[in-house]
Amino acid sequence: MTYYLKETPWDKRTLNIDTYELTSLDVEAFQETMDRDGHFTVKVDPFFDKKVLREYGFYYADTLLEPRCRSGELKVFEKEGVTLDSNGDKQVILDIAEHAFVHGRFHRDFHIPNELADLRYVRWLEDLYDQNQVYFLYYQGDLTGFFGFDSNKVLLLGIGKEFTGLGLAKPFLSSGCLKMLSLGYEELTTSISAINLSSLNLFQSLGFKLKRSVDVYHKLNGKALTE
Repeated sequence: MTYYLKETPWDKRTLNIDTYELTSLDVEAFQETMDRDGHFTVKVDPFFDKKVLREYGFYYADTLLEPRCRSGELKVFEKEGVTLDSNGDKQVILDIAEHAFVHGRFHRDFHIPNELADLRYVRWLEDLYDQNQVYFLYYQGDLTGFFGFDSNKVLLLGIGKEFTGLGLAKPFLSSGCLKMLSLGYEELTTSISAINLSSLNLFQSLGFKLKRSVDVYHKLNGKALTE
């Protein structure tokens, strides 16, 4: 029986192995990872004792920064032709997502092929779409990107390659944030990989401020992952 491991089926369907996230930092939680195959994730404070992580076979994957923005602190950027809609072509945004993310913790995990890391994001976006948690971003009538969210948290933002360099990121993000605030939330949050400086700068330009960070460690037991 598992006491300290939470199954993550959204990862399992992509990696094709059992996947778990530790729900505790007690030594018993780490012990539960010793005698079962699968991929494991644990999130810890940056000052957490790394000796324990090494002892149980965990390796560093990423550092996540968590900026937040109060409703009255949001800086809004506008651009003529930028609109946001709940309706759009699902396949178009899935195609955009396939190449939109290169800084995620699964991309940085040397055990996971990039193709599987890309597929994980695509399927995550598809799940958000099925749950009505995606806004479609348009510029001059063309579908150019997507904005994925959950409650007050900004999860995914992607813009098609052919529309980069047009100054759309700030007005697109502004539109999505304003839509979320219109639902009654007083504070918005997001999570950004520490190496994704362009995304961090984007959110900070809108008034998001760093509140905390968390280190992410992975572990793989069993056979190597393949595409």
